[in-house]
Amino acid sequence: MRINKHFSIFVLLAATAYSLIACVPRDGGGDRTLMCKNRFDAADKDFKEGNYGRAKEPLEEILNICIGTGYMEQAQFLIAESYFNLEEWLEARGEYGSFINNFPSSPFIETAEYRKAVAAFNIEYDIDRDETNTTLAMRDFEKFQSNYPESPLMDSVNYYMNLLIERRAERDYRTARLYHKLDHPQSTVVYMKEFLDLYPRSKRRPEALNLLIESYAELDQFETARYYLENYRLTVPDSIQKRIETVEATEAYIAKLEKKFLQRIEKEKKQKLIEKQEAKEEAEAQRDVDEEDEEDEY
Repeated sequence: MRINKHFSIFVLLAATAYSLIACVPRDGGGDRTLMCKNRFDAADKDFKEGNYGRAKEPLEEILNICIGTGYMEQAQFLIAESYFNLEEWLEARGEYGSFINNFPSSPFIETAEYRKAVAAFNIEYDIDRDETNTTLAMRDFEKFQSNYPESPLMDSVNYYMNLLIERRAERDYRTARLYHKLDHPQSTVVYMKEFLDLYPRSKRRPEALNLLIESYAELDQFETARYYLENYRLTVPDSIQKRIETVEATEAYIAKLEKKFLQRIEKEKKQKLIEKQEAKEEAEAQRDVDEEDEEDEY
């Protein structure tokens, strides 16, 4: 009975050992570090040859099975780079984020943070619906600016930041333009004044000024409209004025609305005089009636 028990244990141990041996990959001769090196070298070769899709699978395997071998940092960076080169932006941003969290002291950390932000910038977005991706990219670039103020990449970062700011400017401009189309000049004024404060260098500034001028004129605030028209005349190049609205055309528009306003005021004034006269006559007539009634009583 004891012999059978020991035999069973031996068979179980032998089977387990065989299973472990069978699971060891052939490349590397059973040495995990060597196996990881071979896989990384093959993936690195594919990457350098531009075969980014082929490089991803072995790199992902390295991240799963090569912990502690010294190839994790390089594999994590290369897989992020592979997604970046394949223009799979959402995945690239995620992989760069993992690299930054896991290897903060890496010599590639500055590049990773920059490319994480660039990947966020390139994620698809809909300017008329959701600006989440724009906000995400701005945060990534702002973090880079804070962490690497002296970086040689700063000019490129500023370029992307300006594009992101212009995205927001375009969204706000479209909102104001919609209010103007819906005949809400007061709301248009609120949005456009804030727009000019927030985005003084936006390419939409001439259009914003023009909408602001028209809205003030439509609100019968003609002096304010002419104030912004003078700003438009002094700051907007002639070539753009001809494309959007010339000063002369806008002056004519303001004058037209002002004339209608004055005519309306005059008409209302005359109407009030008529109503006053009618009220006076009605009062006098009523007084005569009252006097007649008093005489009848006597």
